[in-house]
Amino acid sequence: MNTKNKTVVVGMSGGVDSSVTALLLKQQGYNVIGMFMKNWEEKDANGTCQASLEYEDVVRVCQQIDIPHYSVNFVKEYWDNVFSHFLAEFKQGYTPNPDILCNREIKFKVLLAKAQEIGGDFLATGHYCQNMLQDDRWHLIKGSDPGKDQSYFLYTIGQAALSKVLFPVGGMLKTELRAFAQKHALATAAKKDSTGICFIGERKFSEFLSKYIAYTPGPFQTLNGKVVGKHEGVAYYTPGQRKGMGIGGAGEAWFVVDKDVSNNIVYVAQGTRHPALYCDELTATEASWVAGEFPYPLPFRCHSKIRYRQPDQECIITAIHEGKVHVKYTIPQRAVTKRQSVVFYHGNICLRGAIIAEPGPSYYSQGRSLPEVIAP
Repeated sequence: MNTKNKTVVVGMSGGVDSSVTALLLKQQGYNVIGMFMKNWEEKDANGTCQASLEYEDVVRVCQQIDIPHYSVNFVKEYWDNVFSHFLAEFKQGYTPNPDILCNREIKFKVLLAKAQEIGGDFLATGHYCQNMLQDDRWHLIKGSDPGKDQSYFLYTIGQAALSKVLFPVGGMLKTELRAFAQKHALATAAKKDSTGICFIGERKFSEFLSKYIAYTPGPFQTLNGKVVGKHEGVAYYTPGQRKGMGIGGAGEAWFVVDKDVSNNIVYVAQGTRHPALYCDELTATEASWVAGEFPYPLPFRCHSKIRYRQPDQECIITAIHEGKVHVKYTIPQRAVTKRQSVVFYHGNICLRGAIIAEPGPSYYSQGRSLPEVIAP
């Protein structure tokens, strides 16, 4: 590609990944513009706005590498299209992942439109993933660093957006990226990776959520009906959770295994291998595919993840009917959680994903014993 007359708008967060993205593209000959998004307005206890601090880092890096920079305000769009949906899910007792919705609605819709509005031929981000055109279809590819691959969060990107997006750091290891940033003395070279809720940041989650949702305390209850403690509200807990419950006593650690939202009960059981934590199938809905349609005959053997950090799990997509995907696993899966995403892969290609509607029956409910090999 002749990059000389091509303009790329880089979504810059104030972190090292997007900083390196901007510098790499400039070195490749593109006309590069840095763009910072302000998506959340809130000051901390010291009266400091985190977004303002991040923007200061963006300005420093853009001045270092001599590119223009802009700041855009998407606070309303973020609230309307991401955070309000996030709250609605929590009110129903679910624990969704806002990063996936944020990527679809903000980064690769609103930001992409803004980039094109100011004359950008492409939008670039610092995500650890890649895209590839093959057989007239764009494919989303895993990032080269297996510990940093972010394709799980980007599975909702469609063909139109993929054709206009660049992922310059997707082929790098994080160690290589850090070394590159240090070599060029970027202002963000030593900055820690951001954590927490997308664009909201790291904070005590229950305290933050309580500002928006009123919850009713209720019982922690065993599967046999024994009350063993008191929870703060069902939405603060998710299957597989161990910390933050305050349940003591003899025996193994306690884990959340299920929730009854209508009756305000959080079910718990002892032991990381408790059979109530495991099932070997699920049904997902709201399915969509990167290629626009599912490109393979069924049943189809592939791999999937039911959470970001999980290693790929072998599975079989047995049926796709009226938007629902039925999946069976080779080994039992731990803490399959409603309204979180299951994302499918064929080798390094992200086929796309769906929202988990129902875990299959647990090993406990079926009276089955767990095999020796189970999913992490």
